[in-house]
Amino acid sequence: MKKFYSILAILVIASMALSACGTPAAAPATEAPAAAKLKVGEVTDMGGIDDKSFNAGAYAGVEKAVADLGVDGKYLESTQQSDYAKNIQQLLTEKTDLIVTVGFLLGVDTAVAAKANPDTKFAIVDYAYPDCGPDGVEGQTCGSASEIPNVLGLTFQTDEAAFLAGYAAAASTTTGKVATFGGINIPTVSIFMKGFEAGVKYYNAQKGTNVEVLGWDTAANDGSFTGNFDSTDDGRSFAESFVQEGADIIMPVAGPVGLGSAAYCQESKSCKIIGVDVDWTVSASEYKDVILTSVLKNVNVAVFDTIKAAQDGSFKGGVYVGTLSNGGLGLAPVAGASDELKGELDTVTKGIIDGSIAVK
Repeated sequence: MKKFYSILAILVIASMALSACGTPAAAPATEAPAAAKLKVGEVTDMGGIDDKSFNAGAYAGVEKAVADLGVDGKYLESTQQSDYAKNIQQLLTEKTDLIVTVGFLLGVDTAVAAKANPDTKFAIVDYAYPDCGPDGVEGQTCGSASEIPNVLGLTFQTDEAAFLAGYAAAASTTTGKVATFGGINIPTVSIFMKGFEAGVKYYNAQKGTNVEVLGWDTAANDGSFTGNFDSTDDGRSFAESFVQEGADIIMPVAGPVGLGSAAYCQESKSCKIIGVDVDWTVSASEYKDVILTSVLKNVNVAVFDTIKAAQDGSFKGGVYVGTLSNGGLGLAPVAGASDELKGELDTVTKGIIDGSIAVK
Protein backbone atom coordinates (compact mmCIF):
# COMPACT_ATOMS: atom_id res chain seq x y z
CA MET A 1 0.00 0.00 0.00
CA LYS A 2 2.86 2.37 0.89
CA LYS A 3 4.32 1.62 -2.49
CA PHE A 4 1.04 2.57 -4.16
CA TYR A 5 0.89 5.94 -2.39
CA SER A 6 4.50 6.60 -3.27
CA ILE A 7 3.80 6.08 -6.93
CA LEU A 8 0.69 8.29 -6.70
CA ALA A 9 2.71 11.05 -5.00
CA ILE A 10 5.31 10.88 -7.73
CA LEU A 11 2.59 11.25 -10.39
CA VAL A 12 1.02 14.24 -8.59
CA ILE A 13 4.39 15.96 -8.21
CA ALA A 14 5.14 15.38 -11.88
CA SER A 15 1.79 16.78 -12.84
CA MET A 16 2.40 19.88 -10.74
CA ALA A 17 5.80 20.32 -12.29
CA LEU A 18 4.34 20.24 -15.75
CA SER A 19 1.72 22.81 -14.74
CA ALA A 20 4.41 25.03 -13.29
CA CYS A 21 6.39 24.84 -16.47
CA GLY A 22 3.23 25.57 -18.35
CA THR A 23 1.91 24.11 -21.53
CA PRO A 24 1.95 26.29 -24.55
CA ALA A 25 -1.17 28.45 -24.41
CA ALA A 26 -3.39 28.46 -27.45
CA ALA A 27 -2.78 31.61 -29.46
CA PRO A 28 -5.74 33.99 -29.17
CA ALA A 29 -7.91 34.05 -32.30
CA THR A 30 -7.16 37.11 -34.37
CA GLU A 31 -10.13 38.92 -35.84
CA ALA A 32 -9.97 40.07 -39.41
CA PRO A 33 -9.64 43.84 -39.54
CA ALA A 34 -13.00 45.56 -40.15
CA ALA A 35 -13.46 46.71 -43.69
CA ALA A 36 -13.09 50.46 -44.03
CA LYS A 37 -16.38 52.29 -44.42
CA LEU A 38 -17.11 53.82 -47.81
CA LYS A 39 -16.71 57.59 -47.51
CA VAL A 40 -19.28 59.67 -49.38
CA GLY A 41 -19.27 63.45 -49.67
CA GLU A 42 -21.76 65.83 -51.26
CA VAL A 43 -20.95 69.28 -52.60
CA THR A 44 -24.04 71.48 -52.87
CA ASP A 45 -24.69 74.30 -55.26
CA MET A 46 -25.44 77.78 -53.93
CA GLY A 47 -28.98 76.85 -52.88
CA GLY A 48 -27.50 75.13 -49.82
CA ILE A 49 -28.32 71.86 -48.08
CA ASP A 50 -31.69 73.13 -46.81
CA ASP A 51 -32.96 74.26 -50.20
CA LYS A 52 -36.10 72.07 -49.94
CA SER A 53 -35.08 70.99 -53.41
CA PHE A 54 -32.39 68.93 -55.12
CA ASN A 55 -29.51 69.61 -52.70
CA ALA A 56 -31.68 68.35 -49.85
CA GLY A 57 -33.02 65.53 -52.01
CA ALA A 58 -29.53 64.35 -52.91
CA TYR A 59 -28.45 64.41 -49.27
CA ALA A 60 -31.54 62.42 -48.29
CA GLY A 61 -30.05 59.68 -50.47
CA VAL A 62 -26.73 60.00 -48.62
CA GLU A 63 -28.47 59.83 -45.25
CA LYS A 64 -30.37 56.70 -46.26
CA ALA A 65 -27.08 55.10 -47.31
CA VAL A 66 -25.57 55.99 -43.93
CA ALA A 67 -28.51 54.33 -42.16
CA ASP A 68 -28.99 51.32 -44.44
CA LEU A 69 -25.52 50.63 -45.82
CA GLY A 70 -23.28 51.83 -42.99
CA VAL A 71 -21.30 54.31 -45.07
CA ASP A 72 -19.79 57.54 -43.78
CA GLY A 73 -21.52 60.60 -45.24
CA LYS A 74 -21.03 64.36 -45.08
CA TYR A 75 -21.75 67.48 -47.10
CA LEU A 76 -19.99 70.73 -47.89
CA GLU A 77 -22.08 73.78 -48.73
CA SER A 78 -21.18 76.20 -51.50
CA THR A 79 -22.14 79.84 -51.04
CA GLN A 80 -20.43 81.12 -54.20
CA GLN A 81 -19.19 79.55 -57.42
CA SER A 82 -15.57 79.70 -56.31
CA ASP A 83 -16.49 77.25 -53.53
CA TYR A 84 -17.19 74.42 -55.96
CA ALA A 85 -13.59 73.47 -56.81
CA LYS A 86 -12.44 74.20 -53.25
CA ASN A 87 -15.06 71.92 -51.71
CA ILE A 88 -14.36 69.12 -54.18
CA GLN A 89 -10.65 69.39 -53.38
CA GLN A 90 -11.35 69.21 -49.65
CA LEU A 91 -13.20 65.93 -50.11
CA LEU A 92 -10.36 64.61 -52.26
CA THR A 93 -7.85 65.54 -49.56
CA GLU A 94 -9.98 63.61 -47.06
CA LYS A 95 -9.73 60.56 -49.36
CA THR A 96 -13.46 60.43 -50.03
CA ASP A 97 -14.41 57.37 -52.09
CA LEU A 98 -17.48 58.83 -53.82
CA ILE A 99 -18.05 62.54 -54.37
CA VAL A 100 -21.56 63.66 -55.32
CA THR A 101 -21.78 67.14 -56.81
CA VAL A 102 -25.15 68.79 -57.24
CA GLY A 103 -26.18 70.88 -60.18
CA PHE A 104 -25.43 72.12 -63.64
CA LEU A 105 -23.11 74.84 -62.39
CA LEU A 106 -20.65 72.26 -61.01
CA GLY A 107 -20.20 70.58 -64.40
CA VAL A 108 -16.77 71.96 -65.30
CA ASP A 109 -15.21 71.70 -61.83
CA THR A 110 -16.43 68.12 -61.43
CA ALA A 111 -14.94 67.07 -64.77
CA VAL A 112 -11.59 68.68 -64.01
CA ALA A 113 -11.36 66.97 -60.62
CA ALA A 114 -12.54 63.58 -61.93
CA LYS A 115 -9.99 63.53 -64.73
CA ALA A 116 -7.19 64.44 -62.32
CA ASN A 117 -8.29 61.74 -59.85
CA PRO A 118 -9.33 58.70 -61.90
CA ASP A 119 -9.37 56.39 -58.85
CA THR A 120 -12.06 58.47 -57.12
CA LYS A 121 -15.69 57.89 -58.04
CA PHE A 122 -17.91 60.85 -58.85
CA ALA A 123 -21.60 61.38 -59.49
CA ILE A 124 -23.14 64.66 -60.59
CA VAL A 125 -26.80 65.54 -60.29
CA ASP A 126 -28.49 67.15 -63.30
CA TYR A 127 -25.47 66.86 -65.58
CA ALA A 128 -23.74 64.38 -67.85
CA TYR A 129 -20.72 64.07 -70.12
CA PRO A 130 -19.79 64.65 -72.87
CA ASP A 131 -20.92 68.26 -72.59
CA CYS A 132 -18.59 70.06 -75.03
CA GLY A 133 -19.93 71.42 -78.27
CA PRO A 134 -17.82 72.32 -81.31
CA ASP A 135 -16.58 75.53 -79.70
CA GLY A 136 -16.23 74.19 -76.16
CA VAL A 137 -12.91 74.33 -74.33
CA GLU A 138 -12.47 71.40 -71.95
CA GLY A 139 -11.96 72.45 -68.37
CA GLN A 140 -12.99 76.03 -69.10
CA THR A 141 -16.28 76.47 -70.94
CA CYS A 142 -17.26 72.80 -70.69
CA GLY A 143 -16.23 69.69 -68.79
CA SER A 144 -15.35 66.96 -71.24
CA ALA A 145 -15.69 66.09 -74.92
CA SER A 146 -16.15 62.42 -74.00
CA GLU A 147 -17.59 60.28 -71.23
CA ILE A 148 -15.49 60.19 -68.06
CA PRO A 149 -15.14 56.58 -66.82
CA ASN A 150 -15.26 57.47 -63.12
CA VAL A 151 -18.26 59.84 -63.34
CA LEU A 152 -21.95 58.90 -63.40
CA GLY A 153 -24.26 61.67 -64.57
CA LEU A 154 -27.60 61.60 -62.77
CA THR A 155 -30.04 63.22 -65.19
CA PHE A 156 -33.81 63.46 -65.26
CA GLN A 157 -36.24 63.90 -68.13
CA THR A 158 -38.05 66.42 -65.96
CA ASP A 159 -40.28 67.77 -68.71
CA GLU A 160 -42.30 64.54 -68.49
CA ALA A 161 -43.43 65.18 -64.92
CA ALA A 162 -43.67 68.94 -65.49
CA PHE A 163 -46.04 68.18 -68.41
CA LEU A 164 -48.38 66.51 -65.90
CA ALA A 165 -48.07 69.54 -63.61
CA GLY A 166 -48.99 71.85 -66.48
CA TYR A 167 -52.03 69.72 -67.28
CA ALA A 168 -53.09 69.75 -63.62
CA ALA A 169 -52.59 73.52 -63.40
CA ALA A 170 -54.67 74.15 -66.51
CA ALA A 171 -57.43 71.96 -65.10
CA SER A 172 -57.33 73.74 -61.72
CA THR A 173 -57.01 77.43 -62.58
CA THR A 174 -60.02 79.66 -62.03
CA THR A 175 -58.56 82.71 -63.77
CA GLY A 176 -57.43 81.05 -66.99
CA LYS A 177 -53.80 82.08 -66.36
CA VAL A 178 -50.94 80.12 -64.81
CA ALA A 179 -47.27 81.04 -64.45
CA THR A 180 -43.77 79.71 -64.04
CA PHE A 181 -40.38 81.29 -63.47
CA GLY A 182 -36.83 80.10 -62.93
CA GLY A 183 -33.71 80.96 -61.00
CA ILE A 184 -31.22 81.01 -63.87
CA ASN A 185 -31.87 80.16 -67.53
CA ILE A 186 -29.93 76.91 -67.68
CA PRO A 187 -31.16 73.64 -69.23
CA THR A 188 -31.94 71.91 -65.94
CA VAL A 189 -34.27 74.79 -65.03
CA SER A 190 -35.85 75.53 -68.39
CA ILE A 191 -36.72 71.85 -68.96
CA PHE A 192 -39.31 72.17 -66.17
CA MET A 193 -40.75 75.29 -67.75
CA LYS A 194 -40.92 73.76 -71.22
CA GLY A 195 -42.73 70.71 -69.93
CA PHE A 196 -45.14 72.85 -67.92
CA GLU A 197 -46.08 74.96 -70.94
CA ALA A 198 -46.46 71.83 -73.10
CA GLY A 199 -48.81 70.28 -70.52
CA VAL A 200 -51.00 73.39 -70.48
CA LYS A 201 -51.14 73.43 -74.27
CA TYR A 202 -52.07 69.75 -74.35
CA TYR A 203 -54.91 70.41 -71.90
CA ASN A 204 -56.13 73.27 -74.10
CA ALA A 205 -56.06 71.04 -77.17
CA GLN A 206 -57.99 68.29 -75.41
CA LYS A 207 -60.56 70.53 -73.72
CA GLY A 208 -60.95 73.39 -76.21
CA THR A 209 -59.81 75.90 -73.58
CA ASN A 210 -57.31 78.76 -73.79
CA VAL A 211 -55.39 78.72 -70.52
CA GLU A 212 -52.45 81.13 -70.80
CA VAL A 213 -48.92 80.52 -69.51
CA LEU A 214 -47.02 83.51 -68.11
CA GLY A 215 -43.27 83.49 -67.51
CA TRP A 216 -42.09 81.12 -70.23
CA ASP A 217 -42.20 80.88 -74.04
CA THR A 218 -40.67 77.74 -75.55
CA ALA A 219 -40.72 79.22 -79.05
CA ALA A 220 -38.48 82.07 -77.86
CA ASN A 221 -36.62 79.80 -75.42
CA ASP A 222 -36.87 82.54 -72.83
CA GLY A 223 -38.91 83.61 -69.88
CA SER A 224 -38.82 85.08 -66.38
CA PHE A 225 -35.75 84.44 -64.19
CA THR A 226 -34.69 85.86 -60.85
CA GLY A 227 -30.99 85.40 -61.60
CA ASN A 228 -30.39 83.53 -58.36
CA PHE A 229 -31.45 80.51 -56.31
CA ASP A 230 -31.54 82.00 -52.84
CA SER A 231 -33.54 85.25 -52.60
CA THR A 232 -36.95 84.58 -51.09
CA ASP A 233 -37.67 88.29 -51.55
CA ASP A 234 -37.41 87.76 -55.30
CA GLY A 235 -39.80 84.82 -54.96
CA ARG A 236 -42.35 87.04 -53.27
CA SER A 237 -42.07 89.83 -55.81
CA PHE A 238 -42.28 87.51 -58.82
CA ALA A 239 -45.37 85.81 -57.41
CA GLU A 240 -47.00 89.16 -56.68
CA SER A 241 -46.28 90.35 -60.20
CA PHE A 242 -47.79 87.21 -61.76
CA VAL A 243 -50.90 87.48 -59.58
CA GLN A 244 -51.32 91.10 -60.68
CA GLU A 245 -51.23 89.80 -64.27
CA GLY A 246 -54.04 87.38 -63.44
CA ALA A 247 -52.24 84.10 -62.65
CA ASP A 248 -53.55 82.01 -59.76
CA ILE A 249 -51.16 79.03 -60.01
CA ILE A 250 -47.35 79.47 -60.07
CA MET A 251 -44.50 76.98 -60.51
CA PRO A 252 -41.17 78.42 -59.29
CA VAL A 253 -38.08 76.51 -60.49
CA ALA A 254 -35.58 78.30 -58.31
CA GLY A 255 -34.84 76.35 -55.13
CA PRO A 256 -35.41 78.37 -51.93
CA VAL A 257 -36.59 81.36 -54.02
CA GLY A 258 -39.84 79.47 -54.51
CA LEU A 259 -40.48 79.47 -50.77
CA GLY A 260 -40.87 83.23 -51.00
CA SER A 261 -43.57 82.70 -53.61
CA ALA A 262 -45.31 80.20 -51.35
CA ALA A 263 -45.22 82.69 -48.47
CA TYR A 264 -46.79 85.36 -50.67
CA CYS A 265 -49.55 83.02 -51.85
CA GLN A 266 -50.31 81.97 -48.29
CA GLU A 267 -50.45 85.52 -46.96
CA SER A 268 -52.40 86.98 -49.89
CA LYS A 269 -54.67 83.93 -50.35
CA SER A 270 -54.49 84.71 -54.06
CA CYS A 271 -52.57 81.80 -55.59
CA LYS A 272 -51.42 78.20 -55.41
CA ILE A 273 -47.88 76.87 -55.79
CA ILE A 274 -46.46 73.89 -57.67
CA GLY A 275 -43.30 72.64 -55.96
CA VAL A 276 -40.35 71.09 -57.77
CA ASP A 277 -37.80 68.34 -57.10
CA VAL A 278 -39.40 67.04 -53.89
CA ASP A 279 -42.90 66.95 -52.41
CA TRP A 280 -43.29 70.40 -50.92
CA THR A 281 -46.17 69.29 -48.69
CA VAL A 282 -43.46 67.34 -46.85
CA SER A 283 -40.32 69.47 -47.29
CA ALA A 284 -42.12 72.80 -46.84
CA SER A 285 -45.16 71.62 -44.90
CA GLU A 286 -45.76 75.08 -43.45
CA TYR A 287 -47.11 76.03 -46.88
CA LYS A 288 -49.14 72.87 -47.39
CA ASP A 289 -52.41 74.80 -47.68
CA VAL A 290 -51.22 76.61 -50.84
CA ILE A 291 -49.40 73.76 -52.60
CA LEU A 292 -51.34 72.34 -55.54
CA THR A 293 -48.86 69.56 -56.34
CA SER A 294 -45.11 69.00 -56.85
CA VAL A 295 -42.97 67.77 -59.72
CA LEU A 296 -41.00 64.93 -58.17
CA LYS A 297 -37.43 64.37 -59.24
CA ASN A 298 -36.37 61.36 -57.21
CA VAL A 299 -32.77 62.46 -56.73
CA ASN A 300 -32.61 60.66 -53.39
CA VAL A 301 -33.24 57.30 -55.04
CA ALA A 302 -30.64 57.91 -57.76
CA VAL A 303 -28.01 58.98 -55.22
CA PHE A 304 -28.70 56.04 -52.90
CA ASP A 305 -28.47 53.57 -55.79
CA THR A 306 -25.18 55.15 -56.86
CA ILE A 307 -23.71 54.80 -53.36
CA LYS A 308 -24.85 51.19 -53.19
CA ALA A 309 -23.14 50.48 -56.52
CA ALA A 310 -19.94 52.13 -55.29
CA GLN A 311 -20.04 49.96 -52.18
CA ASP A 312 -20.72 46.63 -53.93
CA GLY A 313 -18.27 47.25 -56.77
CA SER A 314 -20.79 47.62 -59.59
CA PHE A 315 -20.33 51.38 -60.04
CA LYS A 316 -19.48 52.56 -63.52
CA GLY A 317 -19.48 55.89 -65.28
CA GLY A 318 -21.99 56.96 -67.89
CA VAL A 319 -25.46 58.43 -67.66
CA TYR A 320 -28.54 57.59 -65.60
CA VAL A 321 -31.80 59.08 -66.90
CA GLY A 322 -34.77 59.27 -64.55
CA THR A 323 -38.14 59.04 -66.29
CA LEU A 324 -41.79 58.40 -65.48
CA SER A 325 -41.26 54.88 -66.75
CA ASN A 326 -38.42 53.90 -64.41
CA GLY A 327 -39.72 55.77 -61.37
CA GLY A 328 -37.11 58.49 -61.51
CA LEU A 329 -39.89 61.06 -61.83
CA GLY A 330 -43.42 61.52 -60.62
CA LEU A 331 -46.18 63.95 -59.73
CA ALA A 332 -47.32 64.38 -56.14
CA PRO A 333 -51.06 64.13 -55.44
CA VAL A 334 -52.98 67.12 -56.74
CA ALA A 335 -54.81 68.93 -53.96
CA GLY A 336 -58.57 68.79 -54.43
CA ALA A 337 -58.34 66.80 -57.65
CA SER A 338 -61.57 65.21 -58.79
CA ASP A 339 -61.71 61.55 -59.73
CA GLU A 340 -62.05 62.72 -63.32
CA LEU A 341 -58.80 64.70 -63.19
CA LYS A 342 -56.99 61.83 -61.44
CA GLY A 343 -58.11 59.50 -64.22
CA GLU A 344 -56.99 61.95 -66.90
CA LEU A 345 -53.56 62.32 -65.31
CA ASP A 346 -53.20 58.54 -65.22
CA THR A 347 -54.10 58.39 -68.90
CA VAL A 348 -51.64 61.15 -69.79
CA THR A 349 -48.90 59.43 -67.77
CA LYS A 350 -49.44 56.20 -69.68
CA GLY A 351 -49.42 58.13 -72.96
CA ILE A 352 -46.08 59.77 -72.13
CA ILE A 353 -44.59 56.42 -71.16
CA ASP A 354 -45.75 54.60 -74.30
CA GLY A 355 -44.84 57.53 -76.54
CA SER A 356 -48.34 58.32 -77.77
CA ILE A 357 -48.17 61.75 -76.11
CA ALA A 358 -45.16 63.91 -76.98
CA VAL A 359 -43.96 66.26 -74.25
CA LYS A 360 -41.89 68.43 -76.58
